Amino acid sequence: MPAKRKEASKEGSKVNKVVLAYSGGLDTSVIVPWLKNNYGCQVICVTANLGQGEELEGLEDKALASGASKIYIEDLRGEFITEYIYPTLMAGAIYERKYLLGTSFARPLIARRQVEIAEIEGAEAVSHGCTGKGNDQVRFELTYQALNPRLKVISPWREWDIRSREDALDYAAEHNVPVTATEKSIYSRDANIWHLSHEGGILENPWQEPEEAMYQRSVAPEKAPDEPEYVTIDFHQGMPTRVNGVAMGPISLLETLNDLGGRHGIGRADIVENRLVGMKSHGVYETPGGTILVEAHQALEQLCLDKETLHYKQQVALKYADLVYNGQWYTQLREALDAFVEVTQRDMTGQVRLKLYKGNVLLVGRRSPFSLYREDFATFGEEDVYNQADAEGFIKLFGLPLKVHAMLDLEGARRGLHEEPDFSKFKRD
Repeated sequence: MPAKRKEASKEGSKVNKVVLAYSGGLDTSVIVPWLKNNYGCQVICVTANLGQGEELEGLEDKALASGASKIYIEDLRGEFITEYIYPTLMAGAIYERKYLLGTSFARPLIARRQVEIAEIEGAEAVSHGCTGKGNDQVRFELTYQALNPRLKVISPWREWDIRSREDALDYAAEHNVPVTATEKSIYSRDANIWHLSHEGGILENPWQEPEEAMYQRSVAPEKAPDEPEYVTIDFHQGMPTRVNGVAMGPISLLETLNDLGGRHGIGRADIVENRLVGMKSHGVYETPGGTILVEAHQALEQLCLDKETLHYKQQVALKYADLVYNGQWYTQLREALDAFVEVTQRDMTGQVRLKLYKGNVLLVGRRSPFSLYREDFATFGEEDVYNQADAEGFIKLFGLPLKVHAMLDLEGARRGLHEEPDFSKFKRD
């Protein structure tokens, strides 16, 4: 039997009810009795079904057996896709060139629901199971501050003396908490309908190739079918609506693309990313359906956005990605960027055809009634839209700064780097 731990008394900090973001994993399972023992409170668990699948099985029984007074398990998949995933997709936001933000935009939704349930239950505090060295603590707590700054925030990882998985297992055994985790667990994972992330284990060495057994949503590209598969995606004002001509709701559409992409080894990303707290971390992400949607959406924008808007939107995408990654979802700036993005998506209606083959998403066709590409406009023949003779004046004006620069050199007004100035030309006062 593990030695009994001495509970830290929180005199003066007691609360009646705490709403905990509960996943059912080892950390949040031991947080339930820890909150009760240290704050003398009722613990109400909140679990958001964001498409994590088997992780939801048996959660109610586990939470209650751990000491929770109540648990909310809510299906938020539709809201997650339409209000968090799609806006980020339409913004073109990708963090550090590869990360499609699967964990980042899930946290504000979970935290928002926590705040809402805290108000329903009359709770004075909210809590999460994020460590004190990761990004998620920021994402949860910025949302709490934005939506209800009066709530007390309890972050056990920044308070307790549990410092390892072994410590957590000992605490669970001491308080009869039912956990399935063992000391042999290798990877830390986060799953939802958009992605599956992997951290820890052999990934702590970025030189080490990830083992194939780690992947759960995609086959190895070399083991994917030898024949390519074509997929057509319809968009209406930036949002995907059909796959291969079949109208689908957001959940079934993303599930369909996840199956297609995973079967062809699509969507694996190996990243050493810069965490918000200042350190780097190495993770591997599987985002099969999301990778397909990003490629398709970008293809449609190439067709339908004018040059200046497309180029400026690329800058907006970088800032949008930073906001999402840093937990700043509920900010005025993000809302303002959404207003810009919304305008860019008004004509983003059309079809994109892609070829999936051994880990690759190959663009093979796109069309739209709002296409700015016109074959008759681009032709070299004479017509009303473009007169080749007009190019001469344009080139002269466009190149005027280069011409002036060169003329100064030729006329000697610009001296060489090593030429001494002639001071005799200057009069003394």
